[in-house]
Amino acid sequence: MRFKLPPFLTAILCVLFAMMTIQSGASFAKQLFPLIGPEGTTAMRLGFSALILCFIFKPWRSLPAQGKRMNIIIYGLSLGGMNILFYYAIERIPLGIGVALEFTGPLAVALLSSRSKRDLLWVVFAILGIILLLPDMKSDQSLDPLGVILALAAGACWAGYILFGKKTGMQGSGGQTVALGMTVAAVVIVPFGVISQASSFTLAIIPLGIVIAVLSSALPYTLEMVALRNMPSQSFSIMMSLEPAIAALAGYIILAELLTFWQWLAILLVIFASIGSSLSPKK
Repeated sequence: MRFKLPPFLTAILCVLFAMMTIQSGASFAKQLFPLIGPEGTTAMRLGFSALILCFIFKPWRSLPAQGKRMNIIIYGLSLGGMNILFYYAIERIPLGIGVALEFTGPLAVALLSSRSKRDLLWVVFAILGIILLLPDMKSDQSLDPLGVILALAAGACWAGYILFGKKTGMQGSGGQTVALGMTVAAVVIVPFGVISQASSFTLAIIPLGIVIAVLSSALPYTLEMVALRNMPSQSFSIMMSLEPAIAALAGYIILAELLTFWQWLAILLVIFASIGSSLSPKK
């Protein structure tokens, strides 16, 4: 008799594996920085991801109407900005901290869409977490201030990605929307990355670039789509709130990035805030 996992358990495993692949991809990407910098690494990730997603979803078969294309463009620009700013950030600060700071973007969107006064508590948790991560210039273990700013800027782009992704998602299938957005991001970022790092690109790094694209975009997006079909969106959001912790673990295992007690506490506060906001009723 063929064994089959219950749909909800399948969804849980898909979300966990998606988060692990995304953060593993980011860890591998960081190892490329000394060779081609964050610009070149972002170019490879977005370029190969766009090719893979376009091959799978064939978005040219159902292009949005002329008057609805601006949302796709802004969605793609937000996606590109989120990627390159995040890579610039984790060049300077540990991966787990970068993800925790970037999480302020979707957290802000969730809290602003809430109608519960109780959510002020989650705002406090999030602010405390950010304060704990702010650079202490007197400490030997202080974070790079520019890295913190870049991670927060990546979070702002993530917020735009969510807001305009929702608008564009109503215009067509999710796969085609992401493929189009990824293409817009690639058109902007790939030339910049290639030109700025032209002398550093070699054929030897292309396989790693493809691996990063698959781990960071193509595979996790597919897994997330499977998960969303088999679990409530609220449960999905709660599980995704664990991503900063998974990023910190990936940074420790793959990059040997050690965090202090206070940095771990800050990440946990951001996670609590994200879980709390996921449980709150929305507008």
